[in-house]
Amino acid sequence: MKLDRRQNPERELVKTFLPAVLLAVAAFLVAYQFVDPAPPDRLVMATGNEQGAYYLFAQKIRHELARHGIELQVRATSGSIENLQQLVRGEAEVAFVQGGTGSDFQAADLESLGSLFFEPLWVLYRGNAPLRRVGQLRGKRLALGAERSGTRALALTLLRDNEIAPAAVPLGDTEAAAALERGELDAMFLVASEQSPLLHRMLLNPGVHTMDFERAAAYTRRHDFLSKVTLPQGTVDLARNIPQRDTALLAAAANLVARPDLHPALVDLLLQAAQAVVGKRGWFEQSGQFPAPEFLEFPIDRDAQRFYRYGPPFLQRVLPFWAATLVDRMKVMLVPLLALLIPLVKLMPPVYRWRMRARVFRWYRQLRSVDLAARKARRGEDYAGLLSELAHLEQDVNQVSVPLSFADELYDLQLHLSLVRERLERSRAAAEAGAPPA
Repeated sequence: MKLDRRQNPERELVKTFLPAVLLAVAAFLVAYQFVDPAPPDRLVMATGNEQGAYYLFAQKIRHELARHGIELQVRATSGSIENLQQLVRGEAEVAFVQGGTGSDFQAADLESLGSLFFEPLWVLYRGNAPLRRVGQLRGKRLALGAERSGTRALALTLLRDNEIAPAAVPLGDTEAAAALERGELDAMFLVASEQSPLLHRMLLNPGVHTMDFERAAAYTRRHDFLSKVTLPQGTVDLARNIPQRDTALLAAAANLVARPDLHPALVDLLLQAAQAVVGKRGWFEQSGQFPAPEFLEFPIDRDAQRFYRYGPPFLQRVLPFWAATLVDRMKVMLVPLLALLIPLVKLMPPVYRWRMRARVFRWYRQLRSVDLAARKARRGEDYAGLLSELAHLEQDVNQVSVPLSFADELYDLQLHLSLVRERLERSRAAAEAGAPPA
């Protein structure tokens, strides 16, 4: 016999669980409104001139970020002051900033991600007379660095400390180095790490010397952002013994500064990239010393602080960056979804069982009605009508379809139908024979 499709148990299963699924989807959509946006796949980093260490380090960080699908646009600038201006104007999301150059930007809502390496101040000069004090530069032709550069800001600070009004030549680092080599300058200020190709060129020039800061400790007492570092004898070139003796230098720290709206996932990724690039031993740094939450120009970012305390997030350690950020963003949805799904998971199976049993049990009401009517019947016609009603009932029951796990209840119903039918037939036969009902 062809089954009524409306009685199909698979459709009953869908009708039972579909409302729960729709409710879960609705809850998912509501919770999704509170999910943080995905991190952007493109960042702009302000660095410095293309001959400087900032630009070189940015290129290495760009390579690290590209492995995770993040495009870093490296923007060459005149230096730290311009970098800070670009951050404030929103033209860059992250930038290298030299320690000691942010005093005019403290009111800006900027945050430090950490310091990356020491940047010594090199006072390079010509002549055989050794220079050991900034005061000895009085009256000389000086290059203090490009406008809006960190070199210029630091040079002017030291000259003011020594009450020197400089007659500075307005040249960038590359032009100043060339002028110094030609003898057109007496000295130049240069803030650069040992990674700078320009610095290497100048240190290896036999006609150019490096000032040994005799009073370096005094400057560190006056300016918190300065540290005293030592360039050991022979570090630059062992064969030619450059420098010929230990040289004391003043150093600021290169800071990685960002806008406060930088995505938290990118904070972690930038610091991991910086760790891979600058975490090795240098001329002035110990292995693993940087990046560090020290020597900072601005308040440290909250996510960066957590990175220094606990390391990279667990998800970024075990998953690709895109997957880690997706899971991390979705965690805000776990609590409301679990609060909804756990009761639904517990409730739906009993509801489904009740609906399946109801498909069988609802026929018992009609069967009970026929059975009660049979006890009051006295004539053969009464029993014939009840048998006809029972036949229709059996026909409907035979079209009921239930899963195998509920088949025993369906067969019980069919057995009870047979028992009632047999009783009715016996009672009808007895009534027609004039005997008392069976």
